[in-house]
Amino acid sequence: MGNRLAGAEKERFARQLELLGAEGQRKLGLATVMIAGIGGLGGTAAVYLAAAGVGKLILAHEGIIRPPDMNRQILMDSSRIGEPRIDTALEQLRRVNPHVKLEGYPVKIEYGTAKPWVEAADIVIDARYDFPERYELNRLCVDCGKPMVEAAMYGFEVSLTTIVPGITPCLACIYPEGCPEWEPFGFPVLGATSGIAGCLAAMEAIKWITGVGEPALGVMHRINTLNMRSFCFKVKRSAGCECCGNATSERCANSDKGCCQGK
Repeated sequence: MGNRLAGAEKERFARQLELLGAEGQRKLGLATVMIAGIGGLGGTAAVYLAAAGVGKLILAHEGIIRPPDMNRQILMDSSRIGEPRIDTALEQLRRVNPHVKLEGYPVKIEYGTAKPWVEAADIVIDARYDFPERYELNRLCVDCGKPMVEAAMYGFEVSLTTIVPGITPCLACIYPEGCPEWEPFGFPVLGATSGIAGCLAAMEAIKWITGVGEPALGVMHRINTLNMRSFCFKVKRSAGCECCGNATSERCANSDKGCCQGK
């Protein structure tokens, strides 16, 4: 997408142009989003970012499609059980929007491997299922100075915050005790809950890219989907954080809106 929207683009995005404006849509078309994990949460985020017209998506997720994935992973296909997740995801996203540029990597998040993808992104979405990879991605985003949407779900609860290195607390500030002991493939998942988390993550990325609205900076949102009760609390940087203690940032797109409360 160039500096002006073509006729076909205006038609495709007509309904959201009323909300984002031509400039917001242009920014989406020029943006690159990296999504770590394309399961129920990350796959949903990828679908709606592709549909919204994000110019490029960089996806990372290892492994093959398994039957237990099918209750939530909307990019997967029941006829492709046993095949690599990433291949199916790329095919599905091309059907959603054939104009989006896609890169897919069938691997877990490791610092050296994932660093070029983080560096190439305007914003990163963390949708990994295990804490070691989440911490690794957090460190990468801090070191590269890239914002990261931290989205998660457990059971019927969704949590969401957006991390900006040098401005907000990083993941290690919020959860300083290290990786909790848990069984990554044994926690309960309902597809609708992970889908809600994925939609919210996509919305955070769209807000950051376009400048429309206020991203969740310096705050953690929690939503209980069983009763739709939600609450929001401030999170603060830890001066002694080994990951981001010395991080600084020259930019916060929403600092004039008073949202950087964790600073």
